[in-house]
Amino acid sequence: MTKNKYLFTSESVTEGHPDKVCDQVSDSVLDEVLKQDPAGRVACETYVTMGLIIVGGEITTTAYVDIHKLCRSLLKDIGYTHPKYGFDHHTCAILNAIHTQSPDIAMGVDKGGAGDQGMMMGYACKETPELMPLPIMLAHKLCRKLAEVRKSNELKYLGPDGKSQVTVEYHDGKPVKVNSVVLASQHTEDVVDKKTDMLSKKAREEIIEKVALPVLKNYIDKETEFFINQTGKFVIGGPQSDTGMTGRKIIVDTYGGTVSHGGGAFSGKDPTKVDRSGAYMGRYIAKNIVAAGIADKLFIQLAYVIGRAEPVSMMINTYVTGKISDEKIEKVIREHFELTPQGIIATLKLRESDGTRYRKTAAYGHFGRTEEGFTWEKTDVAKDLKKYVK
Repeated sequence: MTKNKYLFTSESVTEGHPDKVCDQVSDSVLDEVLKQDPAGRVACETYVTMGLIIVGGEITTTAYVDIHKLCRSLLKDIGYTHPKYGFDHHTCAILNAIHTQSPDIAMGVDKGGAGDQGMMMGYACKETPELMPLPIMLAHKLCRKLAEVRKSNELKYLGPDGKSQVTVEYHDGKPVKVNSVVLASQHTEDVVDKKTDMLSKKAREEIIEKVALPVLKNYIDKETEFFINQTGKFVIGGPQSDTGMTGRKIIVDTYGGTVSHGGGAFSGKDPTKVDRSGAYMGRYIAKNIVAAGIADKLFIQLAYVIGRAEPVSMMINTYVTGKISDEKIEKVIREHFELTPQGIIATLKLRESDGTRYRKTAAYGHFGRTEEGFTWEKTDVAKDLKKYVK
């Protein structure tokens, strides 16, 4: 008999969402700097609105980045290639407002300390093969499927902007089925019913058939509700309809709200910023602990102060699923994982970039993506941790 039944919802957005456009620009700048200058310091922020991109922040590097070329190339890859989408890589204006890092910050970082204060969170659980919460993984997969059918011209009327939302029903803490699905995708006028001035019934059915069902087939039943472009139509999208900024989709970037988020965003920040590197190490730790069978789920908080290398605190929670005590797990973590900024950077090879590494993180989540080769998704420590399971 089910003792505890509840619903939990997570959302994701496509690579053409204005906020995600900004995250990708900021991380593409970081990629280009690290590709030329692995010691470069980057804190890049991007703002986008109708017909305009502003790229700003603090960057100290020997590298040269052609901001105009980078932005136009990225927008083309995303799909903003025609005025019908309300934003065009050929004609948008681009403003470069970048300056160097404050010497007051650099003074602490140069000694190996953290680049700022803050708390970072990591999490892993056994709900999916990726050791991630099911709602956020399904939401990401739906958004990636929207991009896939758009770029392949399978649904050629779709535009770059879009969102998904998935509500999962849990019984006694275990995901059982998808209760409802929301898909909102920008589209052209071609599929607007002239009589109702709304997205046609045929297009709605195609989006369910080509996007939702292939992703959710194992989790839906006849009671699952589908909400497709619920306002009626979504012709005006992207930066034409909404401004975007770096770092405004932090719950999408992490665990979909299943656990707390730390104090800062990730995109546009080099790995001396523990907002990013500390969160990556938190995920790496949690995933290896769960993969080793020490706990079925694990949440970890790390906290740092600017200029100091060691974290000022660590807290873990296994939600009473640990095979050994939380105190023992904390000791195991300190013995097996580097927690200083320099140690994290070295362990996860965070200064390395082929020119695309960090941009890949900037859409569809930073975690749970083993196919991308993200170092923080490896479970290479798990084999050494199995010995602690009695």
